[in-house]
Amino acid sequence: MSSMRGAAAYGRGAGAYARVGVESGVMSASPHRLIVMLFDGAIGAIRAARIHIEAGNTAEKGQSISKALDIVNNGLMAALDTEKGGEIAERLGSLYDYISRLLLAGNLHNDVESLDQAERLLDDIASAWREIGSAAAQG
Repeated sequence: MSSMRGAAAYGRGAGAYARVGVESGVMSASPHRLIVMLFDGAIGAIRAARIHIEAGNTAEKGQSISKALDIVNNGLMAALDTEKGGEIAERLGSLYDYISRLLLAGNLHNDVESLDQAERLLDDIASAWREIGSAAAQG
């Protein structure tokens, strides 16, 4: 029994350590890096949801998809500046809306293909953001 409590305590400690690491990364990140972190978080949540669907863990699947939706809607979508970004920002907004609908369909129907499509779209946009960051760092 005490080894179970020790493992649980270790898990809580490791989780707290990871949160501090993420919070430290967020505090020191540039705005560009923050957007990349949002993409990474959404993609990670979608991957977790897929695993939960395959394992039959309905509640965990819902939590993972909710996390991805929150990142897309309240992180990526909220970061768009249609005044400065113009048509590109509007198109990204439409794409984020489509991704949200894919995530909702994936949740409602346990549709792994919808999750795969949402992940591919986010990964494509994230790749472009990473390239922009690399180009800005070099030039």
